[in-house]
Amino acid sequence: MLIYKQEVFFSIILIAIMFFITLIIKRAIKKFSFVKSIEINRRKVIFNTSYLVIYIITGSILALIWGVDLKQFTVFISSILAVLGVGFFANWSILSNITASVILFFSHPIRIGDRIKIIDKDYNWIGEVRDITGFYFFMITDSGEKIYFPTSMVIQKGIQILDKDEIIITKDDSAKISD
Repeated sequence: MLIYKQEVFFSIILIAIMFFITLIIKRAIKKFSFVKSIEINRRKVIFNTSYLVIYIITGSILALIWGVDLKQFTVFISSILAVLGVGFFANWSILSNITASVILFFSHPIRIGDRIKIIDKDYNWIGEVRDITGFYFFMITDSGEKIYFPTSMVIQKGIQILDKDEIIITKDDSAKISD
């Protein structure tokens, strides 16, 4: 045990720093989500993403503390990143949806419960936002349809936020009224 005294000491310090950083990030996300009125389910996605990044960085530093050769470690990390890169490139939608979810959390004005209109030439969706997860955006249209689409599509489509009682008459509705 005396042989690894320095490694144990640095490991304990690193883990204490990790918990301190985790606590600071958790408080910052809670405060930000309180100010922006963000729901708890969306907060959980951001918490889990930030925890994953913190744990990966901590694990990497722990490996260096315990004497993993830097050259071997960089080869190992680059190999893992190459495999992950190929995997994400093969299924790019996972990465784009996670990124879109983080963007929606921090900077998009849409909130759960908002009434929105998705501006698209092929579809005329008007309804209420029910949930925004790490991968999907859920809404119920005024006609009762349940619409699920990837969060990356929210970033790509134009979205108009409506008042709760605002009524939009579409081309289809105006054709029905004139009949």
